[in-house]
Amino acid sequence: MLTVLIRVFRVPDLRRKMLFTLAIIALFRLGQILPAPGVNVAAVQECLAGARGGLLDMLQLFSGGAMLKLSVFALGIMPYITASIVIQLLTVMIPRLESLRKEGRQGQAKITQYTRYLTVALAVPQATTVVSLARAGQIFTNCDRRVLHDQSPAMVTVIVVTMVAGTCVVMWLGELITDRGIGNGMSILIFTQVIAAFPSYVSNIFMVSPFALAVMLVAGVFLVAAVVFIEQAQRRIPVQYAKRMVGRRMYGGTSTYLPLKVNQAGIVPVIFTSSLLFLPQLATQLMGGTGPVAEWTARYLVTGDHPVYITMYLLLIVGFTYFYVSITFNPVEVADNMKQYSGFVPGIRPGRPTAAYLRFVLSRLTASGAAYLGVLSLIPVIAFVLLRDPATQQNFPFGGTTILIMVGVGLDTVKHIHAQLEQRDYTGFLKRP
Repeated sequence: MLTVLIRVFRVPDLRRKMLFTLAIIALFRLGQILPAPGVNVAAVQECLAGARGGLLDMLQLFSGGAMLKLSVFALGIMPYITASIVIQLLTVMIPRLESLRKEGRQGQAKITQYTRYLTVALAVPQATTVVSLARAGQIFTNCDRRVLHDQSPAMVTVIVVTMVAGTCVVMWLGELITDRGIGNGMSILIFTQVIAAFPSYVSNIFMVSPFALAVMLVAGVFLVAAVVFIEQAQRRIPVQYAKRMVGRRMYGGTSTYLPLKVNQAGIVPVIFTSSLLFLPQLATQLMGGTGPVAEWTARYLVTGDHPVYITMYLLLIVGFTYFYVSITFNPVEVADNMKQYSGFVPGIRPGRPTAAYLRFVLSRLTASGAAYLGVLSLIPVIAFVLLRDPATQQNFPFGGTTILIMVGVGLDTVKHIHAQLEQRDYTGFLKRP
């Protein structure tokens, strides 16, 4: 990795892109630290000192600590991620979006614009919910300090508008990284959010038990290696293209393969499941946290080691994995494209038989991918059983979502860097003997 970085900084164009990406990341982190107007910074810091567990850990992870600090970029990249997933789901159900997706760059630009509008529409209720919880003292349930200097409707409106504007700026920063930096901008920003909260968990574990931290770090190395291996694993389906005449030229006659990843769904099912299981807890907090529904939620859906929670978690991950793979990979469309260009799988007839074969292989891979995501997501639960110290359990940093984000974005960024390096180093037939 050090050799790759040295090669990157030796190329002027890549060096500019790398420095530009690092500058945008620094600006993004500054916005996550900068408090919104009207926030009592001293009270927030005091409440953060004793805030752990449940919904707070979820907010801490996906916002890099910005949401709990009520900063300008408090919502982070999550509204855009949610909007992108929703638009991707609607593309399958709405014919207009499906036709736009097939129009190429122009259609994709319109879909991106719709995603931006939906991001703003989702950011408004999210910011309103966060500010309302802060105003009612529901974000930090064990702290009675007022985190807002002025709780008037006008000031609340100003904070909400500031957070929504911050979300728009975060979208712009992510697109700047994609256009002028290295890698996918949105992925790098969410990677930054997760990494930003990681050192605090490690330092808290060190203060509680240095031995537990050493064991976790050693186990984390093997866990990351296993995740990298599975994330890179794929089933390569051989594809043969027959020779065909186009005008006066002969095309085809080549052999290639269709790569199908074991984890075809990526991290989306885990994010869906985590968000869905935290919605009841958030709703009970908005309703005051009293009543039979709140008691049932606190009993079964707050502690991650309860059998009901584990069962629901696994079932939702499996269901979302199959659902997301089914809408992102269409075997019929792939088979039709192969048939259009005279391609076929050896031993399988083109058309419907090829689509059925792809559907069969994909279902087997999806089962393995769902099991992999389920086991990876249960790692914190296993840690809860093995680690008897409650403080160590609450600060356990190697969750399934954390590892998937770090490994997935890291691998994707390294691939982008290698691709650009190979473009500049490749000499082909011009290479001197």
